[in-house]
Amino acid sequence: MKLAVAESMQKSHSYVKYRAIVTNLLKDGKSSGKEQSETLTHYSELNEARMNRLDKKMVILEENIQKLLALKKNYIWLVLSEGWCGDAAQILPVMNKMASIAPNIDLKIVFRDENESLMHAFLTNGAKSIPKLIVLDAETLNVHGSWGPRPKGATDLFISYRRQYGKIDETAKTELQLWYLHDKGVGTQTEISDLMVDLIILMYAKR
Repeated sequence: MKLAVAESMQKSHSYVKYRAIVTNLLKDGKSSGKEQSETLTHYSELNEARMNRLDKKMVILEENIQKLLALKKNYIWLVLSEGWCGDAAQILPVMNKMASIAPNIDLKIVFRDENESLMHAFLTNGAKSIPKLIVLDAETLNVHGSWGPRPKGATDLFISYRRQYGKIDETAKTELQLWYLHDKGVGTQTEISDLMVDLIILMYAKR
């Protein structure tokens, strides 16, 4: 796993660079990733608007700011993503804003399809679900934890929908985006900040 992490770090991008890559691909009528289709390009276009809105309006709660500022060690948040992913569009801006607040966190993003080894090390129930956050020690690149692909409320919505209708369709995806809209990034930021607090507790417990 450490080799996969190191190789992916070599191909990682800042949030600004990641967004620029996706935007430039769209100008050529393409989406990120190995697969190309009108549907994926359409999703990528929708996600551009979603991310622009969140970049401007999303707010980190004061209680979560304090959790982030309490971090003593330096961490890298390495995130697997793709431009067409609706969950990533709702979550990456939250992560970016959190990282911009916390001096001890450096956000790096890699494209899933360009980092197969890393993705296979962090599957969700056997699936290459994204976004996937991997928390690394900034000095050693040791993995301290992971999170994703979506907050519990959104996951519960999908589970309930699949149980009721037997599949995930476009209606389910629309309901998911409405959930994110009403949540305003609170679920994501709270779960991730709590994960970081748990790392602090674990670090002191080992002393």
